[in-house]
Amino acid sequence: MARKGKVGKYKYVTNRSLKNKADEEKGRIKVLVPAESEIAQVDYICPECGFSEHTEEPWQRPFSLKCGKCGATMKIPKLKDEIKKDKKKRAK
Repeated sequence: MARKGKVGKYKYVTNRSLKNKADEEKGRIKVLVPAESEIAQVDYICPECGFSEHTEEPWQRPFSLKCGKCGATMKIPKLKDEIKKDKKKRAK
């Protein structure tokens, strides 16, 4: 039986850890953008205060949002840029 519905029909999907200002991985963000939508469905845990929330935000690149409790900005860089940054950091 074939599956119908929105399964696999996303233009953007990510699930990443987030670092706080002390460079500790303390947060998490999951973003889903359905193919037919310009609204991102976001679940996050703030890396600064630990607040968690589900929200919907307009989709744009680069994507960022503010914590609903402490106002910390969470940014999601393009994955290739994040990989380059990690390689430079390890080379030092």
